[in-house]
Amino acid sequence: MGKLLSLLARDDSNCCTPQKYDLFLDFENGEPSESELETYQEVKNVLASAEGILSELALYKGAGREIREAITTPTDEAVAAAWVVVLPLVARLKAFYFFSLDIQRVVPLILDELCSGIMSPTQHLESQQALVKQFADILEFVLKFDEYKMKTPALQNDLSYYRRSVTRRGFNTIEGEAAVSTELANRMSLFYAQATPMLRALTQATENFVKQNKDIIPIENTTETLATMAKVCLRMLETPSLAGQFEREETELLVLRVMVGLIILYDHIHPQGAFVRSSPVDVKGCVRLLREQAPIKSEPLLNALRYTTKHLNEDATPKQIKNLLAA
Repeated sequence: MGKLLSLLARDDSNCCTPQKYDLFLDFENGEPSESELETYQEVKNVLASAEGILSELALYKGAGREIREAITTPTDEAVAAAWVVVLPLVARLKAFYFFSLDIQRVVPLILDELCSGIMSPTQHLESQQALVKQFADILEFVLKFDEYKMKTPALQNDLSYYRRSVTRRGFNTIEGEAAVSTELANRMSLFYAQATPMLRALTQATENFVKQNKDIIPIENTTETLATMAKVCLRMLETPSLAGQFEREETELLVLRVMVGLIILYDHIHPQGAFVRSSPVDVKGCVRLLREQAPIKSEPLLNALRYTTKHLNEDATPKQIKNLLAA
């Protein structure tokens, strides 16, 4: 693995042309092998809800007007009207929260497949592309969800009103899918209080995977897999012969998101992070590539690197990388 990563690493001070490892990850048509099928199907069942959740979150308007009226003019009619609007919204927030628990459940299944055994990271990526694609879909979902969430303060406002109403007025939730107990509402509140709740769920799942499997799967297996996948994403985007194999235009943006998501996850999992000089992750190359994209594509991803990574502002991060991201 070490030799592979040194092969992939880019050294800007080297006068020689660096070797490149060209591997095409099929994020569009990856099909599971028989050995992957059980895990693939379980993850597929979870991801079936992902697009719907993102669509609902993107269109989320909240109950701001009804809540303001219920607070400023707390008549029975105004309070009842707010409650009627808030209840289905809280049920929706419950569904989002439960999806984060599903993500935490299936991510370790994927990591176990991609990081265990004697195969190198590249061998895993080459031979298990269906699971790699699902991991990429999860990373893209996480970045999209958190981007939308940060633009939607109504999520927390609606949940806060619900909790206050239950506590102060003694309301009972309705039965069925919309039922949210006080205990569950409190857990949801902690989830939505995070600036990037889905990223937090993803990093927790990965950290737990590493801790729980430390005796059979060294942490290096996980971090090297993340680093290698990030490097391969960068190579695919930099190499016209590889990028030209994308069948859909939106795949390029998916690969950009996945590359950034891998850097962020690596930075949270590796003890020294992604930005130190010894890191196998080519952060400079990734940032330079992002800056070549249209701002509508690049700015959300650059902001994700600026504000959701763990080690960027530490002393060990080279000034060149800090300056690249500060510009």
